[in-house]
Amino acid sequence: MIPTRIRFTLMTGAACAALAACDQPLDFDMRGISGGFSTADAATAPLAARPTPDRRGIISYPTYQVAVARRGDTLTDVAGRVGLGVDELARFNGIDPTVPLRKDEIIALPSRVAESSAPGSVDIAAVAGGAIERVPTTPSIRTAPLDAPATAAPAPQPSAAKEPVRHKVERGETAFTIARLYNVPIKALAEWNGLGADFGIRSGQYLLIPVASQKPPMRTAAVAPALTPLPGQGSATPTPPSATKPLPAEKVAPAVAPTPPATPKVAEKPVADVGKVTQSAQAARLVRPVTGTIIREYAKGRNEGINIKAAPGTPVKAADVGTVAAITKSAEGIPIVVLRHSGSLLTVYANVTDVAVAKGDSVSRGQTIAKLRSGSDAFVHFEVRKGFDSVDPNPYLN
Repeated sequence: MIPTRIRFTLMTGAACAALAACDQPLDFDMRGISGGFSTADAATAPLAARPTPDRRGIISYPTYQVAVARRGDTLTDVAGRVGLGVDELARFNGIDPTVPLRKDEIIALPSRVAESSAPGSVDIAAVAGGAIERVPTTPSIRTAPLDAPATAAPAPQPSAAKEPVRHKVERGETAFTIARLYNVPIKALAEWNGLGADFGIRSGQYLLIPVASQKPPMRTAAVAPALTPLPGQGSATPTPPSATKPLPAEKVAPAVAPTPPATPKVAEKPVADVGKVTQSAQAARLVRPVTGTIIREYAKGRNEGINIKAAPGTPVKAADVGTVAAITKSAEGIPIVVLRHSGSLLTVYANVTDVAVAKGDSVSRGQTIAKLRSGSDAFVHFEVRKGFDSVDPNPYLN
């Protein structure tokens, strides 16, 4: 029985950045391997687009404000645009003032600045006030004071959109683990916060968590009321089907004479389909990472790979020639190794120890890359992925 406390977090980083355009979210934390709760299908509701900032690049919410960086900005540029000190912004966001910012990167504001009008709009109050001051005084015109309005003019309102959670990145967190924490697609998290192709984040950075869009109320078609006959009229008697269309004539198939037994023929050896044989040989091109018993089979959405149990300390071998794309750790600090092979193929080796390779190393087929852990957890969680999509490893194994 696999302990339910084991939850792996796969952080492939730059090795999987080029494969980010996928339809379904990748189960990076591998919660499905223990049969427990899985969030692979959690973020299926449509998400709202990030609100448009004002002309200074500020998005205002009821409890906080953020600034959106423009192409070529540094923290000094943002500070000058929003009217705050650059040192204060740098300390609050944990970033050097001279570091170039990415386009659409979110900068959290430590204090609230004055609200602005809608993006690109004109400050009507300022224009009107200036026009009144330029009107010449005419003695012949008499003015009378107006009564005070019943209610004061409303103050500028923050963004009407639902306020998203503002998450501060802690040490050890990745964009993938944060997306899993809030059940949102990694692609939406990146678009809202201007993340790069490698989804890189830094400790102390603030991220906006995308919010679901509001669906319009469902409109139901009006149903015409049923016509009720007047008292005494009764209801119409329906016409039976047999009165309008006769039943089809019954057709009885004639009896078939028995066929004499055929003379047995010598079976010819079928000619092998060279194309199918080649395809099968290419599919089963991987070697097993360990020789042992499969204690948990592949199940799409629940277990994205297979769990192979063997003796503690058994060497874990590379399934094929490739390159070490990433070496990371789960939330419990258990190593995870990702290898990249030809044909956009990735193999994942989780729940291992004593990693013997480094990121960027070239590995040969069958080379030892790690070992199995000790105790009851002596098994390797092995995945095969075509891009970001997991596939059943069994057809690929010899």
